[in-house]
Amino acid sequence: MPPRNKDSKGRIIHASKSQDQDCYEGERLDRLLQSIQRKIESARLMMDDSMCLPEKMWFKQQFAIGVNEVTRVLERMPPVTPMAPTTPPLTPLAPGLASNRTKAPYIGLQAVLIASDCNPRWLSKHLPSLALSRKVPLIFLKDNKGASLRLGQLVQLKTAIAIGVKAKGNAINQLIDEILHGNTIQLGIESLNSTPVLTRAHGQVQR
Repeated sequence: MPPRNKDSKGRIIHASKSQDQDCYEGERLDRLLQSIQRKIESARLMMDDSMCLPEKMWFKQQFAIGVNEVTRVLERMPPVTPMAPTTPPLTPLAPGLASNRTKAPYIGLQAVLIASDCNPRWLSKHLPSLALSRKVPLIFLKDNKGASLRLGQLVQLKTAIAIGVKAKGNAINQLIDEILHGNTIQLGIESLNSTPVLTRAHGQVQR
């Protein structure tokens, strides 16, 4: 029996059926990827010169890239129960436990983009139920078995089966929030002509 979870109204949701709910393909997929690409480019341009990071490091700060990394971040997020807050506060170190060690602050995921037509599918089969238990929305992409190529190009990789968008309160998060709330992605003719469609990818493979 497939894993089951309950939504905010207590209704049972089958994780195996979640892929049928919000799948972007065709022209709708083009608009989605173009919009995210523009937000990524504008966020990079707005960076202060003193905070300029290598491209690869910057992408890792904004996204959890690949199935393994998305899984690790989701597992660090506490499961959401009706009585538990969605994002519990971090517990500060006691004075006696303070040290010189620097540890990156915990950042959860706002949403996860998944190539639903990846092969083999078992690579991402566990993500829907894991994300659902953390109340992290899923956005599925489908492009005739090529969604992982187009998803990977967003982060300068050859392929990426899954990408988690880290909740950092930036322009990328604002766009994802609009998408999750059902706002239509509007692209003018000028935008369509000025932004290349993500159809070919080069670089490394990330699972």
